[in-house]
Amino acid sequence: MSNASLEKLRAAMESASTPNSGEKKSYNDDTMWKPELDKTGNGFAVVRFLPTPEGEEMPWVSYFDHGFQGPGGWYIEKSLTTLNKKDPVSDYNSQLWNTGVEANKEIARKQKRRLHYVSNVYVVSDPKNPDNEGKVFKYRFGKKIFEMLKEAISPAFADEQAINPFDIRGEGANFKIKIRKVDGYWNYDKSEFDSPAPLFAEEDKLEEVVSSLHSLSAIIAPEEFKSYEELKEKFDRVLGLTGATSTSTAESIAEDLDEVPWSDVNKEPVAEEPVIQSADSNDSEDAMDYFKKLASDS
Repeated sequence: MSNASLEKLRAAMESASTPNSGEKKSYNDDTMWKPELDKTGNGFAVVRFLPTPEGEEMPWVSYFDHGFQGPGGWYIEKSLTTLNKKDPVSDYNSQLWNTGVEANKEIARKQKRRLHYVSNVYVVSDPKNPDNEGKVFKYRFGKKIFEMLKEAISPAFADEQAINPFDIRGEGANFKIKIRKVDGYWNYDKSEFDSPAPLFAEEDKLEEVVSSLHSLSAIIAPEEFKSYEELKEKFDRVLGLTGATSTSTAESIAEDLDEVPWSDVNKEPVAEEPVIQSADSNDSEDAMDYFKKLASDS
């Protein structure tokens, strides 16, 4: 990969803290891979982050969602703020935050947005599920691993060599995922990149991996988001803000509970304060427009 291409990735990662992407019910998606913990409460797997799918902008997408429980069930939904649109949870959180009352701020913190990233990966080793090995999946991860990807591209120290973690030839490296439970959360601090090396020596095997990439742009399609009205109805039901709680069907409650297991992937400590938006606030420039600009400038 050329230095210009690596600079493009570096710039895009620096801009990715306010993403514009989303995902629809990926917990039922058999193309989505997730590491698992063993009986000791630890997890280990080795993956290779893969290049940008053909015709797409970047080797990852990112999105916001909300995940919390109320008297009417679970609310786990993508946030429309991902698309720079108003979202009922952010609107409600803004009202709570702007009261200045600490108890209201604490409620808003518990309902704050969560940030996710999705990339294609090749599973090199998965001790808990060996059948996944040698296959290409989408992998959803959080801020901690994204920061490790950024660190690989832009090392903090002069004696460290920059690598392109999305390269499957000589400029990339396998990523060893090491998970521990710390204060009830999945902790990835011990995860690390191996030494740079091709994923395979044979070019035909590399081409086969590239041909197996899943679309990431499909994840960020606007139609993959529920409307403001749909989200508002569910939000009101979950918090018991209307009479909808008493009329909720068994099916809708079961659907909420089905969504809970995949939320474990986000159990990484989040250091920053919650992003509380006013009704007329604007997160950032549209990330996809930004990526397109990067592509046109390269």
